[in-house]
Amino acid sequence: MQEQVRTSESEATELRLDEARLQRYMEELRENQSLVFGFLGGLAAAALGAALWAVITVFTEYQIGWMAVGVGALVGYAVRRFGGGVDVQFGVLGAVLALAGCVAGNLLSVVGYVAREEGLPFFQMLLALNPEVAVELLRATFDGVDLLFYGLAIYAGYRFSIRTLSEEELAPFVIPS
Repeated sequence: MQEQVRTSESEATELRLDEARLQRYMEELRENQSLVFGFLGGLAAAALGAALWAVITVFTEYQIGWMAVGVGALVGYAVRRFGGGVDVQFGVLGAVLALAGCVAGNLLSVVGYVAREEGLPFFQMLLALNPEVAVELLRATFDGVDLLFYGLAIYAGYRFSIRTLSEEELAPFVIPS
């Protein structure tokens, strides 16, 4: 069986692929993917991204919305790198962890601001935080533009989490014309 695919969106030349061999290769990739390792790598990246977001925001005294996209890309890359996933579930995982990293980054930033204003140690403030206060802090500091950047982060987390095959990986499956 043969399948025709484009090698890139801008390239008009179509390749014919040996679908049966490609399917066997994809099954091999699926056998080696790990949602658990993807989760752990993505979780670590979300925590690192949130911490960086907070540090940059508190020290510059300016919230840079594009940090959310960076968190999403970092999380997506980590999920793909550690999970090796080719299925949609890896994209969903990356999107969820990217959003969690962004929310955590915003919350850590607010805690950093309050700690500095009150002259208290950051970790003391963080440890004193309970879920009700955290939700209230997020609600009080939420801005409509946050939705845009959260959306971009979710997209980046999804998009970068799924492994796609490069032209070099597809080359063995091309049927000569």
